[in-house]
Amino acid sequence: MTDVTGLPLPAELATRAREILAGRAEPVPTRDAATVVILRDGARRPEVYLLRRKSTMAFAAGAYVFPGGSVDARDTDQAVAWAGPSPAEWGVVFNAGEEVARGLVCAAVRETFEESGVLLAGPGPDSVVADTTGDDWESDRLALIDRSLGFADFLARRGLVLRSDLLKPWAHWITPEIEHRRFDTRFFAAVLPAGQRTRDVGGEADHVVWQRPAEAIELAHKGEIFLMPPTYRTLTELSAHDSVAGVLAERREIVPIMPRAVEIEGEMRLVTR
Repeated sequence: MTDVTGLPLPAELATRAREILAGRAEPVPTRDAATVVILRDGARRPEVYLLRRKSTMAFAAGAYVFPGGSVDARDTDQAVAWAGPSPAEWGVVFNAGEEVARGLVCAAVRETFEESGVLLAGPGPDSVVADTTGDDWESDRLALIDRSLGFADFLARRGLVLRSDLLKPWAHWITPEIEHRRFDTRFFAAVLPAGQRTRDVGGEADHVVWQRPAEAIELAHKGEIFLMPPTYRTLTELSAHDSVAGVLAERREIVPIMPRAVEIEGEMRLVTR
């Protein structure tokens, strides 16, 4: 569905959009990335875990986002212990090659742990880590962030396997061609494992919150928080459900969505198609 009104573009992006549309500038390549919507059942409706990116960040500064990030070269390591749907099966879901799919799923689990402390892994294919708090876990989390520790080594040292079955494919968003940093991002949904707790602020975030999707949308409408189009759309979709079970039961068709710049009555706007 196309948003016929769209978002007005800041002057700098509007100029770049006109340059690209006229063929005087080339879009930058995309980088594969993964984002995970962590869910839990609240008192009334499902809640999601959101982080506010620091105002100093080069991309999406100040935006409320889900945990996630770029695929690291070591995310495609075949040594990563794995349980659940295979990389090949995930490749079919996301229309990607097996190596790319392996990287996306590993990045989803790794980045979720790095940014929220939630780990979608367990000692076996039918179990999940119950507690990721404590100094030893924090040390590993920081080592993963600074890349002094590889994800495969992290899992092997702790005797854990990645649980790809705990992830639900949700969407596929591509950053508009007008942006200077672009990502080819697959969105996943996952339930907060029993016993685990999300961490407080740190790293790229300066504030975290558990919030009902409809509340986050209302705050965005009031101008109290900033949501990027993929986050806004995802929250809108989630707000239709009254339980986490309902979210997980939804059948999703994964098709790429890339917002584009168009000129409407002399003003450059970003529309979603």
